[in-house]
Amino acid sequence: MLILQSAKFGRSVKKLHPNQKKLLDKAIRKITLQPKIGQAKVGDLSSVYIYKFKMGNINYLLAYELKGKDEITLLLVGAHENFYKSLKR
Repeated sequence: MLILQSAKFGRSVKKLHPNQKKLLDKAIRKITLQPKIGQAKVGDLSSVYIYKFKMGNINYLLAYELKGKDEITLLLVGAHENFYKSLKR
């Protein structure tokens, strides 16, 4: 399984603390095991899947795209507030 990341994803990961990065890694592992575990979006974001997970008391969203059977592109990770607005940009 090939996992790629977008520039936005890389910038948002840099802002996380080391313990938050471990939780993010666990979420990415779950996605690689079951690529369609996330919720498929419709409309403008029709090719995007959203996986929800918790970091402490805060709900985080992880946006990704499936390209074929063996490729996942990680698009963005962040809290729910303004997440979809920044994802559409």
